[in-house]
Amino acid sequence: MDLESFLGYFTGLRILGGALSFPSLLATAAMTHCLDSIVCRFFARNNGYRKDVWTVLGFCFGIWAVVALLLFSRKREE
Repeated sequence: MDLESFLGYFTGLRILGGALSFPSLLATAAMTHCLDSIVCRFFARNNGYRKDVWTVLGFCFGIWAVVALLLFSRKREE
């Protein structure tokens, strides 16, 4: 497996059917991961989780971190 295939599957952008060139894939993945980190930070803050940790996880793992946070999100009682 080459880097382009790995990055396509890891980011979830492979769903587009390989229509992106490698430079476009890198730029799109970087932008998407930045946006995913913002979404993770928002959900973590609202659900009582550590927002800094989830921001980093969102940037590193992208949509997979968002899915994990949504599946396991529940408000902690104060």
